[in-house]
Amino acid sequence: MLGSACGFAAHSGFAQTTDIQANREKSAYLQDGRGPVVRSQDGLCWRSGYWDASDAVAGCDGELISPVMKVTAPALAVVPEIANDQPTAPTLIARCEFTLSSDSTFSFGKAILSKTAKQNIDKNAISKLADCGTAKVILVTGYTDHLGTDGYNQKLSTQRAASVAKYLKSKGVTNKIEVVGAGSADPIVTCSNKLDHQKRIACLSPNRRVIIKIQ
Repeated sequence: MLGSACGFAAHSGFAQTTDIQANREKSAYLQDGRGPVVRSQDGLCWRSGYWDASDAVAGCDGELISPVMKVTAPALAVVPEIANDQPTAPTLIARCEFTLSSDSTFSFGKAILSKTAKQNIDKNAISKLADCGTAKVILVTGYTDHLGTDGYNQKLSTQRAASVAKYLKSKGVTNKIEVVGAGSADPIVTCSNKLDHQKRIACLSPNRRVIIKIQ
């Protein structure tokens, strides 16, 4: 009995004088003010409630170390909400994206703005810029239908977007404007190939458009 007690006392004294350093970046152990892991009288490391095997450090966990009690972290106190006497700013609801129908904006296969298109831009874009808050960038994207080659559609969609951007500048818009030609990407409708050419052109009209997006 005396030998066992002496052996236990020696082990306990070793445990109390040997520091085990916790992981500096992330520790799942309780630590004292100096940084080392807090240990019990028996030299066992105290884990936090979120400890798992990936958090183990040498000297605390392993095949030669006896299992230790898992300490459950105390529940966090709920902080009551503080009343705010300041009125909440109303959410700004504004339509900050405008789609210009290509057939009323440009003649088929052309990139010159029509009179109707200019009136539409004045009414639905320029006059509403103030309702959309501070507009840092205005993105103008042109689209075509899939008729014609990819290269032709890419060039035409860019030219149409550029025409809209140029008109916005001529009306005194000072915001930065970015122009994008999307070609025949993102079609809105699909039409049967059995239609004759003119009917297919009419059917594909929604795909030919210019979008003004205020960001």
